[in-house]
Amino acid sequence: MNLAYTFAMGTTGNAPDLPGSLRAEPRLSRWLRFSADRTVTLTPGKVEIGQGILTALAQIAAEELDVSPARLRVMPAVTGTSPDEGVTSGSLSVQESGAAIRQASAEARAIHLGLAAGRSGVPLDSIRVEDGTFLGPDGTEIGSYWAQAEDALLEVEARGDVAPKPAASRRIAGQPLPRLDLPDKVFGAPRYLHDLRLPGMLHARTVRPPARAARLLGLRDGPLPGDAAPVRDGSFLAVVAGEEWAAEAAAARVAARAEWAVRESLPEESALAGWLAATPAQASEVARRDDPAPPPAQAVHARFQRPFVAHASIGTSCAVARWAGGALEVWTHSQGVYNLRADLALVLGLPPDSITVRHMEGAGCYGHNGADDVALDAALVARASPGRPVRALWSREEELGWGPLSPAAFAEIEAAVDADGMLCRWRTVLRGNGHSSRPGRAKQPTLLAAPYLDPPQPWPVAIDAPIAAGGGGQRNAVPGYAVPSLEVTMHRLLEMPLRSSALRGLGALLNVWAIESTIDELAQRSGQDPVAFRLRHLEDDPRAAAVLREAAAMCGWPRASAGEGLGTGIAVARYKGTGAWCAVAAEVEAAEVVRCRRLWIAADVGEAINPDGVANQLEGGAVQAVSIALKEAVRFDRANVTSTRWEDYPILRFSEVPAVEVRLIGPPDARPLGAGEPSLGPTIAAVAGGIHAALGIRPRAMPFTPDNLASAMEQ
Repeated sequence: MNLAYTFAMGTTGNAPDLPGSLRAEPRLSRWLRFSADRTVTLTPGKVEIGQGILTALAQIAAEELDVSPARLRVMPAVTGTSPDEGVTSGSLSVQESGAAIRQASAEARAIHLGLAAGRSGVPLDSIRVEDGTFLGPDGTEIGSYWAQAEDALLEVEARGDVAPKPAASRRIAGQPLPRLDLPDKVFGAPRYLHDLRLPGMLHARTVRPPARAARLLGLRDGPLPGDAAPVRDGSFLAVVAGEEWAAEAAAARVAARAEWAVRESLPEESALAGWLAATPAQASEVARRDDPAPPPAQAVHARFQRPFVAHASIGTSCAVARWAGGALEVWTHSQGVYNLRADLALVLGLPPDSITVRHMEGAGCYGHNGADDVALDAALVARASPGRPVRALWSREEELGWGPLSPAAFAEIEAAVDADGMLCRWRTVLRGNGHSSRPGRAKQPTLLAAPYLDPPQPWPVAIDAPIAAGGGGQRNAVPGYAVPSLEVTMHRLLEMPLRSSALRGLGALLNVWAIESTIDELAQRSGQDPVAFRLRHLEDDPRAAAVLREAAAMCGWPRASAGEGLGTGIAVARYKGTGAWCAVAAEVEAAEVVRCRRLWIAADVGEAINPDGVANQLEGGAVQAVSIALKEAVRFDRANVTSTRWEDYPILRFSEVPAVEVRLIGPPDARPLGAGEPSLGPTIAAVAGGIHAALGIRPRAMPFTPDNLASAMEQ
């Protein structure tokens, strides 16, 4: 079999670096296998969280293997079985997992064709593949993947010296294939984790304390419905019952009987700006450029602030756990099964290899939500109920009030243009908590229940990834425009009263808005059209200029107002400075409140594996960004989050969703880039620009509510 591999691959050494996640997991059998039932099984480490990644990965493999996409079976990630691809985040799944599967599939194809050639005597370059069957020059079948479906055949490491198909030869990747996961969801098949029912399953509900800083003093005795019983570990309190209604009712009774010692630990919401400015922080330089610059002729100095933002998934977080024989099995909709396993091992004192974490699709996920936290809740209750599976489900109050939050922050910008109307100076100071409290990345666990256990394991303060890895609070803080004098610094807060972590787009939500608003104001002060001003500074980034021109053409820029209180803004950014390019134009209507009426999105994601899926992701990100820009802010008092109902944490309603037009203009032979997050920052910035066009106000604080706009008017 190794001879067949050598025959197919050649004997050249010095293979190039492997692409994507294949570098960490080079064994081909970890990625795919063939079965005698004429199917191909893919086993990626990335997970489906509603973004359609399983469909895109299936298209990539089907293309390289020359099989019908209907033959692909894409398996959910499982620790110990799937490659460890870290976390499904950052719009990196196609770039990392897709690149790995493309190369692994190309090499698997070469191995199988080499074996078929060796057995049949047909020259390798004379064999063609039709839906997995190998045909000789005269059309005679000489083998197939299914006939050669031997487990050991792919027990080799990728070498990187088989070239995948060129872009011009692809017929499956690049086409709008229907999503593989949607039929079950549309027709109500039990696909979601929330639908999982195992024999003997118990139901758990957690009883949260009345304050972030709280210690459970005692629990008064009293009857509970059905067979419900309390579960306590230190200040972690839950109930478990054989029926869900009993667990729900018991949780309410136990909450009323619990006695807590509480203290105030949160800043005043009304004094959030002062708290951000005064809290101790770790400063780091993000970027600096000290080229000679002309003297400034026009300058802008402004501060842009954003509040804490919740994930606000429509469905709530859920997990199932079973503790038996010293081993733990967990079903979860976590974004990273290996990362979750690492933190569960830390909290529970188990060796990692005694924990199996299985991914199942769950509620919509826009970053690090409560999926990991509820998995620990389920595991703690399962430990008290050995041998029986335990299903833990969060309430709406837990989801909005206790899940990780996107951190409040501000960006202070000083920027100037010279006498020729060109950028000459740019200074940005950022302050806020870090954007990552994901599990599996620290010596201490980051899961919600950990500080309430006995002994307590306090959360580490959220961190930011380095800018080379995309950054966190500093993501997209470096303008994509040519400017000779540049300085960007990040001040990551060293106190974290509200647990912060990643939400779709991370720091780009604040930073793209701040940069693009400043660009708009500099263009106005120097008497230039905002699009023309941007294009003058994008000569070194033709793909950014191309999406900007396209969005401008789509909306008919310069767009005259269609009436009083109507205005259009436009913005552009390259996500993380290394990802996809996206430009957005937004038409807004400002009356009693601001509404976004239309969005035009132009994007360059390189090769679009599934153009329909890419458009869906760009549109979904933009609509979520409109919601964040116009409505969303976490409310809190000195003790706890208070916006725990939809009435207190409004999100965009279907009746408020703008009309959206998406156009993809990326070169199909360029490497594919993620589409899940590039549209958020430019959408927020374009909405802000539309508000200025409609009202003459430049928003300085999110969300763009009447109160915040009135404050901006007074400045």
